[in-house]
Amino acid sequence: MDNSLPPADELVLVDRELAQLEARRTQLLARRAWLVQVLYRPARAATPRWPVTPAAPAADSTPRSAQNVLLTLGGTLLTIAAVAFTLVSWGSMGIGGRAAVLCAVTGAALSAPVVLLRRGLVSTGESVAVLGLVLTVLDAYALHRVALSDTDGLGYAAVASAVLAGAWAAYGSALPRLRVPLPAGVVAAQLPLPLGVLAAGGGATAFAWAALVTAAADGAVVLWTRPLPVRITAGAGAALLGGWALLTGGWLSFSSPWSGAPLLLAGAAVCLYAAWRTPGWAAAVSVVAGLAVVAALGGLLRSAVPGDWAVPGYVLCGLVLASVWRAGVGARLPRGVRTGLTGAGAATVALGLLWALPPVAGGALGPLARTTEVWSGEHTGPGLVAYPATAALVLAVVAAALASVPRLWARCGALALVWALLTALPVAPGLPYAATLALQLLTTAAALWIAVRPAPLTRGLPRPGTTPAASPDARTTAARTTGPTNRPATAATGPSGVSATGPAEPPTSGPSAPGPSAPGPADRPASGPVGTPVADPSAPSAPGPAGQPASSPATSPASGPAGQSAGGSVPPPPSAPPRAPGAGFGAPGTGWMPPRPRPQASAAEPGTVLGWVAYAGGLVSAAGAVALALDVRGATFLALGAVLGLLTGVAVLGTGARRAVSACGAVLAAAGLVFAGAAAAGLEAHWTGLALLLVPAATAAVGATARPVALPVEITGAAVGLSALGLAASRPAFLALVLALGGVIAAATAVRPERRRFASWAAAGLFLLAAWVRLGAWGVTTPEAYTLPVTVPALVVGFLRRRRDPEASSWTAYGPGLAVTLLPSLGAAWTDPEWVRPLVLGVAALVVTLLGARFRLQALLLLGGTVLALDGLHELAPYVVQVVGALPRWLPPALAGLLLLAVGATYEQRLRDARRLRERLARMR
Repeated sequence: MDNSLPPADELVLVDRELAQLEARRTQLLARRAWLVQVLYRPARAATPRWPVTPAAPAADSTPRSAQNVLLTLGGTLLTIAAVAFTLVSWGSMGIGGRAAVLCAVTGAALSAPVVLLRRGLVSTGESVAVLGLVLTVLDAYALHRVALSDTDGLGYAAVASAVLAGAWAAYGSALPRLRVPLPAGVVAAQLPLPLGVLAAGGGATAFAWAALVTAAADGAVVLWTRPLPVRITAGAGAALLGGWALLTGGWLSFSSPWSGAPLLLAGAAVCLYAAWRTPGWAAAVSVVAGLAVVAALGGLLRSAVPGDWAVPGYVLCGLVLASVWRAGVGARLPRGVRTGLTGAGAATVALGLLWALPPVAGGALGPLARTTEVWSGEHTGPGLVAYPATAALVLAVVAAALASVPRLWARCGALALVWALLTALPVAPGLPYAATLALQLLTTAAALWIAVRPAPLTRGLPRPGTTPAASPDARTTAARTTGPTNRPATAATGPSGVSATGPAEPPTSGPSAPGPSAPGPADRPASGPVGTPVADPSAPSAPGPAGQPASSPATSPASGPAGQSAGGSVPPPPSAPPRAPGAGFGAPGTGWMPPRPRPQASAAEPGTVLGWVAYAGGLVSAAGAVALALDVRGATFLALGAVLGLLTGVAVLGTGARRAVSACGAVLAAAGLVFAGAAAAGLEAHWTGLALLLVPAATAAVGATARPVALPVEITGAAVGLSALGLAASRPAFLALVLALGGVIAAATAVRPERRRFASWAAAGLFLLAAWVRLGAWGVTTPEAYTLPVTVPALVVGFLRRRRDPEASSWTAYGPGLAVTLLPSLGAAWTDPEWVRPLVLGVAALVVTLLGARFRLQALLLLGGTVLALDGLHELAPYVVQVVGALPRWLPPALAGLLLLAVGATYEQRLRDARRLRERLARMR
């Protein structure tokens, strides 16, 4: 055997390889044991191998809860006994006995928890400690009753509460396992300053200051102590006393601003510091601080300006506070603090806008609440005569502030407030009628122009799809979530690469340390319990995360079942998808496929949103201007003409739905002009209805050319035509004329291919209604005069359809036309005493029946035969009655019996005849 190495070197190499294989085997066995434990532990827990003995019924209460109840009841009874002893039996003992009893009982109650805690009786020690705390209160009361009865009660209570608070705090600090003494000391600490102020005769302001100082101390306890019960107690006290102080300051800002402002500002400072130190509550506490600042500064401004300027002062303070979000100093504040301050300022501004809205509502809706006659020349007085004119100033200032914010919502708000300002101007200063109408029309024109050309208002706004400039908070967050190598931070993993949310891997055992080809935990890819794919041995090694070559299969970390080769013995669990190397459990996007992008709603263009805001304001102003112009005849024509021109311009220059709505509004304005002209000419209602037909005629002509708005324009014109019918309904002759002219307009519209189907039927219906109304006006009562004009065209249409489509059913082609005439004529024939109508109807029904039999048309055969039979029965009925009356009474039953015998004898033949008849009828069209 020829070896390339000396025997000694080859022996060292073989020993090294065997050691590595043994280490690898040990590692794989540990890995397999851990995987089996993870995979089959739930199954073992779900299906026990041995029968489980039924558990004993659960007790109604646990031993711990029962112990707590017993201790609570015992402590309560002892406390009641101590109180009864102090209040009732105190006077029967001397001073020595009193002192001895109090000292002995209190000392025993306070020292007993020390012994109990050493023996592990925590709950018992807690109950005895509570009893000792109550006894200290009774000691203080007894001391005041016996030795210090001449002192002031409130002052003594203040000093005693301070002493008790300190004593309880020291006692709780000495025995930290007791949970009650420290919170009890915090509760007692709420009383010294407020009681001391009351004892000194201080007023509401001094009491509020004492409450604020106590609340600040409670806040310090919340920030700088660890026990949770102490922090909760101190937080509740801070909220209660601080809220009382701020409410008192708000009340003083109205009655005595110079006394309430320092209190509010001090409270705001305390709240801001608390918000700075508690990020979770920063926004809520900052809102309280901001409102306190607004109340303080607004109260000072209100005391220095006239009453009408009070609300503008508060709004100005709110705007300044809201500007913290964009100010240079605001960038250095925490996000929660800035959010709260901005919210407080925005809430103040919103309240100011609500105060300024009544003039806007009066200017927009006031003309609609008419109290005078149309064209009477009298004007309805404004409903808000004494409202402050500074409301317009509030609208203007807030609109200017919003216009400076380069955001779409702010620009929309500014546009709406400018419209509100122009609408409220006639109400607040009380402008004359002509100026008010002119301002309304100018507002309408400006709003509609912006609706058509909103581009100037979109300057400086970010376009949809563009990323706005990152805020300081966003930059800070991005800096925190990226590492020094500009890589995003990932989930924390354990030493074996498993994330904190997954189970830990067993430590790798083996005598050999990882060599150059086996990266350690710091530089090798993490391997989870459900398997990272094992690299192919034949594949070239790729650089690792730190630039090192990847490990070989023999020295790489053990992979889970999902990454084993085909020879693996443990199948992968079906509920665990494969994960990317180094990804923790539950991390998004850890599968082989990239995460599916979430659908996002497309953002609207700024111009579109601003255009709709301006358009809505323009329509409201237009309606208000028209309603206001009804006071004077000339103003009515001027306003309607102006609105017609403006809406026509929007319909021509606009796009989308605004174009269609404007076209419909222009049609209504034109109808208003026609109606106003007819009223000015003194025409009666039926003549006015006839004149209104000019509008649908014009819309039919416009619809032929203006295709984008043809349908809404024609529908609006048809609605105006219906109102014309209502006006002409009082005169049947004029109603027939209006219907006929409407039919002419519909027939002209039917010339267009896209309107032919609907307009042709509408024209036919209008012509038919016109003929019926005319016949009714002439006093014609013959039903054929009304039905034959329908039957003849219907039969012609049916004939043409059958000619084009021979497979069409006769019921569809001829059934409606025949039924319109035959059925009403049959009803009239049964009530007609003459013989002419039944004879003509019978002849017509016979002809229809024969035609149906000849051309095998089911509708003609059945309708004609049924009408013929009923008509013949009506004519033969009197004679049948006479014949039956002349026959003997036994003859009808005999004839009926013979008929039944004949039918029974030929029953099978009759069935075959009936089936044959049914088949023949079914084969007919």
